Amino acid sequence: MQKLKKGDDVIIIAGKDKGKRGTVLRIERIDYLIIQGINIVKKHQKPNPTNGSAGGIIGKEMPIHVSNVAIYNFNSKKPDRVGFKLTSENNKVRIFKSSGDLIEP
Repeated sequence: MQKLKKGDDVIIIAGKDKGKRGTVLRIERIDYLIIQGINIVKKHQKPNPTNGSAGGIIGKEMPIHVSNVAIYNFNSKKPDRVGFKLTSENNKVRIFKSSGDLIEP
């Protein structure tokens, strides 16, 4: 079980986008994340008439390492760490380390 999953709200703790919040769109190469609106780079794209895409300079989200990201705790309004706990039915669930509250999927 991974600590961060698709759809989690995260906050950037290091890098050029420090302090920004976003949602995990997908996980790449097990320790890199694509986050909505974070780590945007300019990409020069050629027009492709077969796909109908116009050329120009577009903004593209690039991967960011998982060590530069922390899950956002809405209750405390702060970044938090993720822990694991077994339920009474022996299911492994994610919890916030600071409060012990369950992280809703």
